[in-house]
Amino acid sequence: MWVTFIITLSLLIAITMTASALLGGYVGRRFVPIQERPNYVGKALETRITRRLRINEREKQSWFGYAKDFLTLNLLFLLIGYVLLRFQGVLPFNPNGAVNLDWHLAFHTVISFMTNTDQQHYSGEALSHLSQMFVLSTLMFVAPTMAFTMALAFIRGILGKPIGQFYFDFVRVIVYVLLPISLFFGMWLIAFGVPQTLSPNAVVTTLEGASQTIQRGPIASFEVIKQLGNNGGGYYAVNGAHPFENPSDWTNYIHLFLMLLLPMSLPFIYGAMAKKRKQGFLYFSVMLFLFIIGTVFMYATLYANPSLHGQEMRFGAIGTALYGAVTTAAETGAVNAMHDSLPSLSGIILMGNMMLNVVFGGVGAGFMNLMMYVIITIFVAALLIGQTPTVLGKKIEGREMKLVALTLLVSPLLILGFTALALVVQPGQDAITNAGPHGISQILYEYTSAVANNGSGFEGLLDATPFWNITAGFAMFFGRYIPLLLMVAMAGSLQMKPRVTDDGALRTDTPLFTSLLFGVIVIVGALTFLPVLLVGPFAEWLMIR
Repeated sequence: MWVTFIITLSLLIAITMTASALLGGYVGRRFVPIQERPNYVGKALETRITRRLRINEREKQSWFGYAKDFLTLNLLFLLIGYVLLRFQGVLPFNPNGAVNLDWHLAFHTVISFMTNTDQQHYSGEALSHLSQMFVLSTLMFVAPTMAFTMALAFIRGILGKPIGQFYFDFVRVIVYVLLPISLFFGMWLIAFGVPQTLSPNAVVTTLEGASQTIQRGPIASFEVIKQLGNNGGGYYAVNGAHPFENPSDWTNYIHLFLMLLLPMSLPFIYGAMAKKRKQGFLYFSVMLFLFIIGTVFMYATLYANPSLHGQEMRFGAIGTALYGAVTTAAETGAVNAMHDSLPSLSGIILMGNMMLNVVFGGVGAGFMNLMMYVIITIFVAALLIGQTPTVLGKKIEGREMKLVALTLLVSPLLILGFTALALVVQPGQDAITNAGPHGISQILYEYTSAVANNGSGFEGLLDATPFWNITAGFAMFFGRYIPLLLMVAMAGSLQMKPRVTDDGALRTDTPLFTSLLFGVIVIVGALTFLPVLLVGPFAEWLMIR
């Protein structure tokens, strides 16, 4: 079994890393400032589209202007999505008679999909075809595009280049990245048995003579962007464990590949845009090493557990372990097994991936979190050896470190603060379905998933209530937008600084610096979240033993 697991994991890493490196080079060439960009196929069509939309790439934007357009477009989609969910019962494309969502559930759902979280407090079957296509599927394209464009602006800023034009980047990411990959792999999912139809539910007669209703819909198009965009919300309540979403080992492997593709490509995009491919690869290696450690430990927890409880029997321990590790490492949130029922030590890996949020992390956000740790490492290491901290020739001073420190504090404050609140108020306690440490783990997982914009859950939690919809909604909102805005502000600050020449500056493209970066990530993450993990999943493991 271990040999099969190692071969399967190695193939996944090799295939995805190769594709990510190629994608990184492609995006790195396409999204550099216009004066550095070569001619390419599709440029004439792109020019026509942007002229029709009255978008001018040559319009210079500051980081503040870029961020303002980002927030404006987010707000627009939030309002439209909320209205459509609230009134889906009276709108067209509702052959199955889905009813209007309650105000708090619509609030939670639209924030969830707009923030790339896709945490679901409703059964996937509760939405109309219109809601699935024009709200959820649309937001699953829009949300990862938003984070991807912010990451591109961040990279340009720290390189001292123009930030870019938000709407131009937004259109180009969808046209050149998300749509082509989605169309290609969407066809493959259909070929491997994932349904794609607008027909109403099928009513069939079972072998016992009973009548059974089988929900159908545009599942393949939903599924491909769900995985590629690190979204994760399920068309069905059981998500990737449903045979229509994930019929076979082939589709399971496609899911794994798509979840990793964009997050893995960001370090390569950075290397291509900065013309520092070695540095980009070393940053990637830190993320990869953390991923391998977590994935191997995840499989070990399932392999050592004689009970198969919680695993998806169609995919076995290997398929379940890989899916759980990848979906939390890439902050996708899709599941092919019930995480609530997996061994308690598995919960440490699942939550640890989300708490660090740099083990590739979500589209754009994961790489920006890694760069936060890079700047912390540079600052600490440079001061220890008596050098001025610099990143790419720009001095790191008080303003930049304050912004980085605030970014670092957002996640633990939200996760631990909301977890503490839910443990002391009655609506929070009423949702716990397991006594003792596992109950703590249920709450901790819910808010960790929300803040990390992952979306998966310990599904035993009774979270379809106003308290959970509102608190998780705010956790997703602040966990998404505050770090992105702070890091782009930091990049904007570096962009305005003159380059300094310092032959003795700390090098960030060496194995030594890579080791220091790995140590900082592990130490900071452990100091922040280890205590709460000890009273949750680790305490549960000790009690079982």
